[in-house]
Amino acid sequence: MNEFLTVLTAVLPVFGIMGIGLLLRRRGWLSADADASLMRVTINLLLPALIFDSVLGNAALRRPENLLLPPLVGFGMVTAGIAISRLFARAAGLKTKPEQRTFAFLTGLQNYAYLVIPLCVSLFDSGTTGVLFVHNVGSEMAMWTLGLTVLTGSGLGGGWKKILNAPLAALLLALALNFLGTVVTPPASVAFAGKTVLTVIHWFGQSAIPLALLLIGAIVADHLAEARGGKAVRVVAVAALVRLGLMPVLFLLLAKYLPCSLELKRVLVLQGAMPSAVLPIVLAQHYGGDARTALQVALGTSVLGLATIPLWIHFGGHFAGIW
Repeated sequence: MNEFLTVLTAVLPVFGIMGIGLLLRRRGWLSADADASLMRVTINLLLPALIFDSVLGNAALRRPENLLLPPLVGFGMVTAGIAISRLFARAAGLKTKPEQRTFAFLTGLQNYAYLVIPLCVSLFDSGTTGVLFVHNVGSEMAMWTLGLTVLTGSGLGGGWKKILNAPLAALLLALALNFLGTVVTPPASVAFAGKTVLTVIHWFGQSAIPLALLLIGAIVADHLAEARGGKAVRVVAVAALVRLGLMPVLFLLLAKYLPCSLELKRVLVLQGAMPSAVLPIVLAQHYGGDARTALQVALGTSVLGLATIPLWIHFGGHFAGIW
């Protein structure tokens, strides 16, 4: 019971900040005109700072098993999620190809970053958070390659180039510096300046998740009305069955039986509990998917996830032996 309350205490603030973002948008305090610039600041400055803060000095990321296996698992589980979701698209009552492709893309892609990162920070140590970022490289690759191919029904269309972004560059640089920190002792003057820089990085990193969650809440507020209509109940029900029912089981089986580090097992338990990602709603709109289906899947599983996330993490933690 103590673990469940700990998980619930970590989950509620995440959804609470998203709710505040929704209210700020409704009151006009967070305008849509600010979204693009705030998102650029988050992705290009704050999230890289959080990565540096989590990776530098991280002993868990000096072990090869935490550098090689997590990205492969991240790519493989997104691939499995999209493939399984594709099989259930017709059961959701979706007739057209854009609707079915959008359902597979949104349902198959868990919220691998902006929702899971604050939970990881709250529940586990920095070693696990660092492994989470390495794992997410594989998830990101799967989204921009296989995911985009499924969504568009064609080739990659340059989507692979999106993988080469500021967070990935920050992760690679931080991993290199983390390794060098074990073999190089800097002069005292450099060490003193480095502490100042690390303090600035830490402050920026602490801002990344709250701002991202506010923006997600604002995006949800913009599209709530559009999610109505069609076969909304059926779409949400089938998406929830796959994303919040079948996929957690697969993640937990992998966490229990895959010969891997404790940090990766924790990451798998968290990832398995996640609802569909919210930000890919924008991708669905941009790349010719069905906007209403994307909204129904993302918003529906996120709302239901408020109830299921604590349960899956609590149960999964005991099942996989991570508590």
